[in-house]
Amino acid sequence: MSVSLSSSPASSPVSLPLTRRLAHLGDRWLPRLVLSPTVFASLLFVYGFIAFTAYLSLTESRLMPNYSFAGLEQYNALFDLDRWWVSAANLGIFGGLFILICLITGLLLAVFLDQKIRIEGALRAIYLYPMALSFIVTGAAWKWILNPGLGLEKMLHDWGYTQFSMDWLVDSDMAIYTVVIAGVWQSSGFVMALFLAGLRGVDDSIIKAAMVDGASLPTIYRKIVIPALRPVFFSVLLVLSHIAIKSFDLVMALTAGGPGTSSDVPAIFMYQFSFTRGQLGLGAASAMMMLMTVLAVLVPLIYLETKEAGRAR
Repeated sequence: MSVSLSSSPASSPVSLPLTRRLAHLGDRWLPRLVLSPTVFASLLFVYGFIAFTAYLSLTESRLMPNYSFAGLEQYNALFDLDRWWVSAANLGIFGGLFILICLITGLLLAVFLDQKIRIEGALRAIYLYPMALSFIVTGAAWKWILNPGLGLEKMLHDWGYTQFSMDWLVDSDMAIYTVVIAGVWQSSGFVMALFLAGLRGVDDSIIKAAMVDGASLPTIYRKIVIPALRPVFFSVLLVLSHIAIKSFDLVMALTAGGPGTSSDVPAIFMYQFSFTRGQLGLGAASAMMMLMTVLAVLVPLIYLETKEAGRAR
C-alpha cells in the first residue's frame, strides 16, 4: 500500500504561507487587542476627565455643572482669594522642605547602609516600614505624638522637663512644619531604598581604582558615586514632587488644614470648594492650577534628563 505525500496539508505550497501569514497577523494584532481596553480606559478616565475638568473651569458651574462658557472668570475669582495664595504658599513650604529633607536623609541612610554593616537587613526593614502605612495612619499617629496634651510634650513634662514646649500642632505659624515632619518620616525610607539600589549598581572597580590612587571615602562618594546616581535623583524628584503636590490625606489627618487655614494646601482647597461649598467651577480652576504645577515640575526634569541621555550617547 502506498501513501501519497503530496496530499498532506503540512506540505501544501498554498497552506504553508497562509499559516505563516495568519501567525504573523496574530503576533502583530493580539497584543494590541489585549491592551486596547486598558488604553481606552486610560484615555477616558484620565485624559478624558482632565479635559472635562478643564472645560468646567471655563464655565459658571456651581453646585451642578453649567456648560455655558464663561472664559477665565473662575481663574480671576481664584486669584482674588487670599485663601488660594495661602494654600499655594503652604505647598511651596511643604514641598520644598519635604523634597530637600527626604533627599538628604535618604541619601545619608543609603550611604550608611552601603557600608555593609551586620544589621543592614534589620535597619533597612525599620527604615522602610513607615512606607507600608497609609498617609491617613501616619497623620493620625503624628497628631497624637505632637498633641501638647497627650504626646511628646506631656511625656517630657511628666519626666520633669517642664520647660519643654512642642505646641506646633496648635500654632498657626508652625502647623505646616508638622506636616513636613510626618511626610519626611514616612517617605525618607523609600528614598533610601532607591538610592541604595543605585549605590549597589555602581561599578566596584571604579571605586577600588580610586582607593588605590589614594582617594578618601568621602571624596569617592562626592566625586564618583553620587554623580553616577543622576537617574536615581531624577526618579526620586519625580516621586517626591508627585507626593507633595497631591498631599491631601496627610494634611487632613494631621491638621485638617488648620488652625484656621494656616496649613491649607491646594488639594484641600480644591476638595472643599468643589464638593462642600458648591463652587464646582472654582474647584475645577484650582485643580487645573495644580496640574500646571505638576507640569512645571515634570517638563523641565524630563527635558534635562532627555538632554543628558542624548549627550551620553
